[in-house]
Amino acid sequence: MRINIAIDGPSAAGKSTIAKELCKKLGYVHLDTGAMYRCTALKALRKGLAMDDEAGVCRMLEDTVIELTPDGKVFLDGEDVSKAIREDDVSMRASDVSKLQNVRRDLVKRQQEMARAKGFIMDGRDIGTVVLTDAEVKIYMTASARARAMRRYLQNVENGIETSDVETLEAEIKARDEQDMNREFSPLRKADDAIEIDTSDLTIEEVTERIYEIARPFLEAEEAK
Repeated sequence: MRINIAIDGPSAAGKSTIAKELCKKLGYVHLDTGAMYRCTALKALRKGLAMDDEAGVCRMLEDTVIELTPDGKVFLDGEDVSKAIREDDVSMRASDVSKLQNVRRDLVKRQQEMARAKGFIMDGRDIGTVVLTDAEVKIYMTASARARAMRRYLQNVENGIETSDVETLEAEIKARDEQDMNREFSPLRKADDAIEIDTSDLTIEEVTERIYEIARPFLEAEEAK
């Protein structure tokens, strides 16, 4: 038997990185829900759709296939867009489309169907509060805006993605926080039963181990069944 782990938090808090490390440790599958909104934004940008054109974006999604592979790649209609969806303009537009109620309804349904079998680590903005309200373990990861901007900058450089400077990224991150926390539908917030971890001064290994220790009792209980 397996459990599901929900990881929420603001942009660039390290959610996907930690989720991937936990998946390696547990043999679980990572579901990066943020990538699904990024794919939606990328396709809308390519089609010249306005990010507030809810009807148009929803029609687009009817013929859109988003695949998240176990090795961390993201495919949009068969195209590997793993790098393209990480570009700065796509990040901001992803926040815009995530405010659309019917877009969220479509993607949340897909996410819930994916995780029904258990054994998943899902990260995003509303996993513990909306998508996986019954997840056995819920984590809310946060970090200072400066620390998140530096991580995003280094990540972009490492992956060969064109990037703004750290100061610009920090401003964009703060703007996205404001959007995500104040959107009308499924705003970013900590679930009542989530455990908060500030990752500003922690290494990837330290955060991974901390969440593993939080999950251990649930994992052992499942193994005992």
